[in-house]
Amino acid sequence: MDNGKRIVICGGGAIGAAIAWFLSRRGARPVVVERHEVGGAASGKSGGFLALDWCRGSALDRLARRSFALHAELAQELGNPWGYRPLTTFAGDAREGRRAHANSRAGRPWLSPDVTLTGQIGTPQTTALVEPRAFTTGLMRAAEANGAELRRGTVTGLLRGASGAVAGVTLKDGETCEGDGVVIAMGPWSILASRWLPLPAVYGFKGHSLVFRTGDAVPAEALFLEYEEASGETLTPEIFARADGTVWACAVSSTASLPLDPADITGDDGAHDRLEALCRAVSPALATAPIVAHQACFRPVTEDGLPLIGAIPGIGNAWVATGHSVWGMLNAPATGEAMAELILDGATSHVPLRHFDPARMQPFPGLR
Repeated sequence: MDNGKRIVICGGGAIGAAIAWFLSRRGARPVVVERHEVGGAASGKSGGFLALDWCRGSALDRLARRSFALHAELAQELGNPWGYRPLTTFAGDAREGRRAHANSRAGRPWLSPDVTLTGQIGTPQTTALVEPRAFTTGLMRAAEANGAELRRGTVTGLLRGASGAVAGVTLKDGETCEGDGVVIAMGPWSILASRWLPLPAVYGFKGHSLVFRTGDAVPAEALFLEYEEASGETLTPEIFARADGTVWACAVSSTASLPLDPADITGDDGAHDRLEALCRAVSPALATAPIVAHQACFRPVTEDGLPLIGAIPGIGNAWVATGHSVWGMLNAPATGEAMAELILDGATSHVPLRHFDPARMQPFPGLR
């Protein structure tokens, strides 16, 4: 089906790539404008953890369940170039320098005797993992194969039609990119669009992670840990084993200032050293594994903790999809599907978006 709509998507993260894929599958002609690189920020550095029912009881539940199913479908349909794999997921605790009781690891030699497993919190039917950069770039390539376009550039403003509706974007190089509508999907940098559109505030919350090369030393498992340091402070590390023979781990977050350019993000002083010491203490497999990436990224958050997904109030042909916080990689497919339905059909068929309506909050006035 070729409906001919040319939709400009500002942002080449997982959300933007998913919107491009689902639009292209419907015969639209999406154009993704990315100033840095596809999957170059949080969409390339996150954990990629997926959970079926961890949002139950919240406004995110239906979005998450639909998206979890779509992840499995996309992996099968597109050949799984991003290492989608089901996981068994555990919770545990440890205290620095304290040996846990016998058999606390439940026969898992990749974990230190200092770790006590307190329960299984996910099965291969309810938790899974993707490599996030490969997922984002893979979905973008699939969209391009369907006719989507990837354009490098920095968006500086909007084009308006005679009626005032959005008709494309202006770029830093003085060029324009015309379209039948525009989607803001720039993660925490979506706040920059408040210069042109009445958008609620989106903020960046910084996280640090390490990627270890472990080979087959760690099975298809994930661990959510409470770790008490010698100082008495408790960290909550997350450790995920990927299909490519690496392990991703995070623990240290901060409210550092968001730089204007994603390329300028660096780790906080001592954050990666602290995370490395923790990881090497809780896992013999990580104790000797080389570190292949030291990462820091900002995940987008809103005032009420829910994403912004929908039409921007009072402006024709303008939409937003951002603010997914820790569930951006999980909820990218269902967000992309819902946005494609909203743009092309005027309504969604799988997930209602009323909880995520941008009109629920006042526009951010700070950059106007």
